[in-house]
Amino acid sequence: MNKLTHFDETGQAHMVDVGQKAHTHRIATATGSIQMQKATFDMVMSGSHKKGDVIGIARIAAIQATKKSPDLIPLCHPIALTRVAVEFIPDESNSTIHCTVTTENIGQTGVEIEALTGVQIGLLTIYDMCKAVDRGMVIKEVKLLEKSGGKSGTWVAD
Repeated sequence: MNKLTHFDETGQAHMVDVGQKAHTHRIATATGSIQMQKATFDMVMSGSHKKGDVIGIARIAAIQATKKSPDLIPLCHPIALTRVAVEFIPDESNSTIHCTVTTENIGQTGVEIEALTGVQIGLLTIYDMCKAVDRGMVIKEVKLLEKSGGKSGTWVAD
């Protein structure tokens, strides 16, 4: 890949034409983490947060975000997702919660942006719900883990 596809020959931004691309089964998985104070982590994991089930609310936010990606990313195509899976994995020894989002469709363009958006918003929701007790939380290492489908085939992160 040697050219940015969201720019035309004159350098102007445009939405890529995917109309002639084949409909293929596409899957993307992204991940990220939020690190927090131990007391905050314990509160989230015990379910004792006064705002309710932090992880449950973050899961719904992540799913919603995948469906709203074209509203947030200007040149992202609106697509019909066929599956969204969100997993939160607690890491007690580091007071960290890892989020993994997998998106899937059968279509003409990839689902990487949707997976990445889901991770970011899921983690940001945890931050929002816990900021009153821990403003020093750090969202980190958000990245695409893998994608498959389409003309470029399969890609897996190192």
